[in-house]
Amino acid sequence: MTSFPSGTRTAGRAGTAGRTGAALAVAGLGALALPAPAAAEPTPSPGATPVTRSGTSFLTAAGIAAGQPVRVGASIGDYLYWSFPAAAGERDEITATVSFPKPRSGAATWTVEVFDGLRRRQPCTAGTQTPTVDATAASVSLGCTLRQVRSWAEPWSADPLPGTYYLRLSVADLPEADLGLPVEVELLVTADGQGSRDDGELKAPLVPNTRAGAVLDSEPVPAAAEDTDGGYLGWLPDLGSRWIWSAAGGVLAAVAGVVGFGLTRRPRRP
Repeated sequence: MTSFPSGTRTAGRAGTAGRTGAALAVAGLGALALPAPAAAEPTPSPGATPVTRSGTSFLTAAGIAAGQPVRVGASIGDYLYWSFPAAAGERDEITATVSFPKPRSGAATWTVEVFDGLRRRQPCTAGTQTPTVDATAASVSLGCTLRQVRSWAEPWSADPLPGTYYLRLSVADLPEADLGLPVEVELLVTADGQGSRDDGELKAPLVPNTRAGAVLDSEPVPAAAEDTDGGYLGWLPDLGSRWIWSAAGGVLAAVAGVVGFGLTRRPRRP
């Protein structure tokens, strides 16, 4: 049986460990060099009816649903509004494309904003929310991914809650000569995920009340109070502290006037 010195066995193990670590490092670098899988492009729901209109304010916002495409023509400078419902547990993503059929004179900055039912602006966690496009570009793409909608939140927080959400697409900065030029807008809202891990529940969705309520009819108040004899004493004022003090003050003023007149009256000469 051939024996090897202990130093030889230790060196062999160290060399094997070094080669294994180098191989793992090379494999790790190779994995990092691989391109990341591209995110799936949002697509409309099969059979969804396209929406061809938009609103000009929160009250006139056009209602859309998740997966329902929007195709509308507008003019540069218009404020375009849409509204969509969101349930607890969803992560809503908004994608929009603005095309320019006619040439423009300068660069422009477009923006897409999202508001909840209380008209609070919600931040975007991903997407190009305010891109700037030059005068030669044929279109501009915008995007916004909202935070996950919660089933409840503290009153002081601005967390997204179930209810109606509003989209506003507009141009933030542009040459004045480009106002009124036609544009074509394509917009899509997609919802990802269902269910919520929160241990609470919102009592009612955050939907603004856009309808005026009815006036409640109050019980009629009799114009006069009926006394025990069957007559009406409505012409008499209600006895209160104000009337009591007014009457007492009048009596005291009259007494003071009589006393003062008696003290200052000169006696007649014979």
